[in-house]
Amino acid sequence: MYINQLTKKVIGLAIKVHRKLGPGFLESVYKAALAYELSQAGIPFEKEKEMPVPYGSIILQVGFRCDFLIESQLIVECKAVKQLHPIDHAQTLNYLKSSNLQVGLLFNFHVMKLVDGGLKRIVNGFDG
Repeated sequence: MYINQLTKKVIGLAIKVHRKLGPGFLESVYKAALAYELSQAGIPFEKEKEMPVPYGSIILQVGFRCDFLIESQLIVECKAVKQLHPIDHAQTLNYLKSSNLQVGLLFNFHVMKLVDGGLKRIVNGFDG
């Protein structure tokens, strides 16, 4: 149940960032603001966390990095694009699979309201 509370907190912080900044900035601005808000909330995270990729019997160290790994449980990807595409969803899902984690959040800050198409909760192992 804790992962649901964590995702709720992180979504709330992302909404706070979006309300303060609005759309139109580069992705790096939103990531910096979200990192600040996570720190202020006392939520442990790693930014630009390198994710090794399992490939058969080996592990590839290829510089695959998620935007945030929060409390070693939650992957967060931030975008600032006109619209999210299936590849954005696939990228977040691949981070979840590579890390053997269950839940990820995908934010697109380039929308008028984050709750209107700017956030997606992605669950590893759930098709639907």
